[in-house]
Amino acid sequence: MINIRPVSDLRNKFTDIEKTVKEDGPVYLTKNGYGSMVVLSMEQYAALTDATELKLDEADKAAAADSVRYTEKEVFDRVRKEE
Repeated sequence: MINIRPVSDLRNKFTDIEKTVKEDGPVYLTKNGYGSMVVLSMEQYAALTDATELKLDEADKAAAADSVRYTEKEVFDRVRKEE
């Protein structure tokens, strides 16, 4: 179930939000009735970003091993062709 709380709860009920995040998953915070931010545990954040970080590290290593460089236009043109 999605947990939606007002952003003021972050200040006023931090311990409750922290517990909810760790036990049940992300908490979505609203300000004036509109989405403002999402609170995640470190583990949840890592699960979302670790694969991307790994791919970026691989790309850095590949770039360091190859002297060929592409312009932004060349890269995006190639990606668009593959779609």
